[in-house]
Amino acid sequence: MKNEENNILRFFKLVYAKLVKINDTDQRIALGFAVGVFCGIMPTTGPLAALFLAFILRLNRASALLGSLLTNTWLSIVTFILSVKIGSAIMKVSWKDVRQDWVLFLQDFKWQHLFKLSVLKLVLPVIIGYFLIALVLGLSVYLITLFILKKDRIWKLRQN
Repeated sequence: MKNEENNILRFFKLVYAKLVKINDTDQRIALGFAVGVFCGIMPTTGPLAALFLAFILRLNRASALLGSLLTNTWLSIVTFILSVKIGSAIMKVSWKDVRQDWVLFLQDFKWQHLFKLSVLKLVLPVIIGYFLIALVLGLSVYLITLFILKKDRIWKLRQN
């Protein structure tokens, strides 16, 4: 257990070290990281979408890629369950029904089913849920990263 805690701590130290070494403004780094987290959480997007958005929005591409890679696959199970519950609550449908519909859809998956209008009632709650989770996490990551970067820069200035 202690070894796992050391690995997790080492991982976050590595992410921190990579972010503070980027030569860019704090806002561009933090926004790039947040866009990366957003794209990493949203289904069917990921590192390429994060890089593209960072390029279009003139954000830091390295931090966008890092944010995307950190959240791309390992949060999938948790975010899927949360997105079903959140999206269902917003659309005022039973999350258990949506989950059951997904199970049936995946068991009898055929590409032509994707083009039926009835799939919309299956996909919409999940997409809404994913969007809200990604938005909240992206905003949170932006604020936390900006705070950390500003504190780090102040600390470095005091050291010199």
